[in-house]
Amino acid sequence: MAPEHTGTLLWKDQVLQVRKEKDDFFRSRGSPLPAHERASFQGLSYYEPDPRYRFEAQLSEELVRRVVVPRTRGDEVIYERVGTFRLPTPEGAITLVGFRTDTSEGEIFIPFKDATSGKETYGGGRYLEAHPLHGDRWLVDLNAAYHPFCVYNEEFTCPLPPRENWAKVPIRAGERLP
Repeated sequence: MAPEHTGTLLWKDQVLQVRKEKDDFFRSRGSPLPAHERASFQGLSYYEPDPRYRFEAQLSEELVRRVVVPRTRGDEVIYERVGTFRLPTPEGAITLVGFRTDTSEGEIFIPFKDATSGKETYGGGRYLEAHPLHGDRWLVDLNAAYHPFCVYNEEFTCPLPPRENWAKVPIRAGERLP
C-alpha cells in the first residue's frame, strides 16, 4: 500500500478536495450535465475514502497491442493494452488491465466493472487512471474511480470495460450512484 500522507496534505483531505472540485466543475459551463440540470445539481455521491483501496502497484507489462473497445452508442475506440495490475482489495485480489489512449499523458486508463455495477454504481462500469511513481510502480487509487460522462448525459458515448476487467468482488470506493 502507498503511504497515507502525500506532501503536506493528508491523503483523505486530497481525495475530498478533488471531489469538491469535481462537483464545482459539474455546476460549470463545461459540465457534462445538461444546462437545465446544473443549477439544481447537489453534488456527486461517493463511498467514504478508504486507504485500503489505495495501492502502489506493479505494472505487469505485456507486449503492447492495439485492441478495439466497444462504446455505449455502438461505436468503437482503439486503445493500446499495456499490462495488468494485481490489487489485493479487502474483498479479495483482483487483476485489472490497463490501456493507453490518444489522450494519455503518462497515465494508464483502467475501465472496470465490479459486483456493485448496476446496483450501487453505474451498470456500464467506472473508470480510473493509474499514475506513474517510479520504475514499474504505479499509484492505483480506487477511491478515484468515477462514472463516465454518459451516465449524466446521453449525448456522450463511453468505452465499455472489457470482460477481463469485470471484478467479481464489490469495489466500494470512488463514485457511486445517488
